[in-house]
Amino acid sequence: MYLELNSEQKNVQRMVRDFALQEVVPFVDIYDREERFPVEIVKKMAALGLLGGTIPEAYGGAGLDHQTQVVAVEEMSRYCHVMGLCISLASGLVGSSVLQYGTEDQKQKYLAPLARGEVFAGAGVTEPHSGTDVAAMETTCQRTESGYILNGAKTWISFLDVGEWFVTFATLDKNLGPKGICAFIVEKNFPGLSCKPFKNKLGFRPISTGELVFQDCFVPKENLLGAEGEGLKIALCAVENGRMTVAARAVGLAQACLDASVQYAKERIVFGQPIGKYQLVQSMITDMLVGIESARYLTHKLAWLKDQGHKRARQASSLAKMHASDVAMMAAMNAVQIHGAYGVSEDYHVARLFRDAKVFQIVEGQNQIHKVLIAEIALGYRNA
Repeated sequence: MYLELNSEQKNVQRMVRDFALQEVVPFVDIYDREERFPVEIVKKMAALGLLGGTIPEAYGGAGLDHQTQVVAVEEMSRYCHVMGLCISLASGLVGSSVLQYGTEDQKQKYLAPLARGEVFAGAGVTEPHSGTDVAAMETTCQRTESGYILNGAKTWISFLDVGEWFVTFATLDKNLGPKGICAFIVEKNFPGLSCKPFKNKLGFRPISTGELVFQDCFVPKENLLGAEGEGLKIALCAVENGRMTVAARAVGLAQACLDASVQYAKERIVFGQPIGKYQLVQSMITDMLVGIESARYLTHKLAWLKDQGHKRARQASSLAKMHASDVAMMAAMNAVQIHGAYGVSEDYHVARLFRDAKVFQIVEGQNQIHKVLIAEIALGYRNA
């Protein structure tokens, strides 16, 4: 039910593959090494309509269903998961928050240009001290007659260099707990907002990531997203989309590891025969294949649930994200092992895949957190 691609999905997959082979593969190792976000490539993707994702056409999107988007993201991520992220950006936490809770003016001003690939944006959720515990955020907002004053910091926020606005969250009153959290659209040029990028990261190197610092940052009242006190709900209702596309990117990366390993195992001759003839190598190939197939199934199942109208699919999203990223790490480890000494060489891109795979186990909630969520839902301690 979940993995049978229809003709439209096959056409999208083919278009993404053709674009990636021509426009991405020749340059991916270069911009990864330079820690540079390739805007010029993303603009070409935008011209093909690849960035609109599940956003309705009325707001500049492609109006895809979630399963078709997963197909596109996974296929692109076989060649570069950062470009896969770009395909999902408008439909993830950033864009879906505005789509679900934004006013019509906010959708036209912020969402439509994002979906068309005219601008980039980011989401400021994680904080230096609270991390995954979003409800414990320390960033505050103070209501004024014409807007809000934000003070605090968000960390590990992406697209600092090219993002023109950010969806972020702050609390009106810490004593109110989750009911005091508000969501905002903060433009990069708002006075009091500054960015501090982190350099030389382990993985995800083309994406500029770092801190958003709010020092008496004034946000006009029309940039409040949703109603006061809806901030946590806005973050959580959109997060499943983010986890779904992270899972799809991880599956694509794992597939890239398998592709490279199969090719190398057939070409590398040791003791007079290809290393693919040896059972230990075959065992690693099998583990990769089984993991990828199961991770792909869970990811497509999550997309199918979203297409059936399940706005919250908490357990399914945790299962897909956790398993797919664990499989990506396993596949990357096996790929480097199969390549031997060449696995650490820049001439063989499995080293880049290995670095990126580790980060997938951390973003969108560390996998240990997802294990807790999955178990608590199974035990009835949380709602599914």
